[in-house]
Amino acid sequence: MRVVDLRSDTITRPTQDMRRAMADAEVGDDVFGEDPTINRLEEMAAELLHKEAALFVSSGTMGNLVSVLSHCGRGDEVILGDQSHMFFYEQGGMSAVGGIHPRTLPNKPDGTIDTAEIEAAIRPENVHFPHTRLIALENTHNRCGGSPLRLDYLQQIAKIAVQHQVKLHIDGARIFNAAVALRTPVHRLAAMADSITFCLSKGLAAPVGSIVCGSNDFIRQARRNRKLLGGGMRQAGVLAAAGIVALRQMVDRLVDDHANARKLAEGLAALNDVAVDLDRVQSNMVFFQIKKEDLSAAQLVEKLSPLGVKVLASGPKRLRAVTHYHISAEDIAYALQVFRRILN
Repeated sequence: MRVVDLRSDTITRPTQDMRRAMADAEVGDDVFGEDPTINRLEEMAAELLHKEAALFVSSGTMGNLVSVLSHCGRGDEVILGDQSHMFFYEQGGMSAVGGIHPRTLPNKPDGTIDTAEIEAAIRPENVHFPHTRLIALENTHNRCGGSPLRLDYLQQIAKIAVQHQVKLHIDGARIFNAAVALRTPVHRLAAMADSITFCLSKGLAAPVGSIVCGSNDFIRQARRNRKLLGGGMRQAGVLAAAGIVALRQMVDRLVDDHANARKLAEGLAALNDVAVDLDRVQSNMVFFQIKKEDLSAAQLVEKLSPLGVKVLASGPKRLRAVTHYHISAEDIAYALQVFRRILN
């Protein structure tokens, strides 16, 4: 039976080129800075994003937490969206580990936060208030439909941050998807950030790992905080080798994932019992609503699975499908055939 797994791009498996690179990787002790493959990956990432330095970490969640800990002290405050991955899905790490206070503001449907609301939320100097140290954005924005944040918006937020002497962090788990969707070089989307993370293990298909990029001073502090969190890795060049292949081979092909997501969205929109906002489908994510009164999202997931189509319920009537390296145009056609069979 054909299996079309659209639950997430995290389910991607390493390519044969990655497996060969992992098997042949030259390794050393990374805590001592002696793993040549990790060093090469970090240098490549920093160069791609036009940052001074980079740090290999085990996950995007670790990368975001390391970044927040490096920018903020206990009792400091971070401004971020109420639909952001950092707020929703990272177990409150900034509070649990760092004693750092999240100040949430509403995300708009396109993943942005109103610039006036951000500026108004920055705390004035007052003995009663925490210090605002950081603004955190997400690009592309997961819960807001995989929306890419545009360059002009990022520049507006960066201007506010500079005016108020606040740092800007970008959770760029899918920043390469944003760059492809916006047809903008990735370094331009990273240019105004004091720190930025991106995942190797989502659309880029490496098995493990994320990268944190920033200034030399910032990365020195981030490396200390990675160690604090137990993230100091030893001969992890076997993992970094796959990341190098990912950056060399997997970025340009993200356009295929976006095209498949568009085909899926248009096919779903043609069904009577499905609602899709096609304007929101700009990268590799498709969010859609079930209009059928007697069918919940969870029930539809259960009906799809035995026929080989896997999606995630993200609300009582809302579902998410994510295209990736292992999804072809033929897979999309099959998935739409299954949707039609069930809904009709």
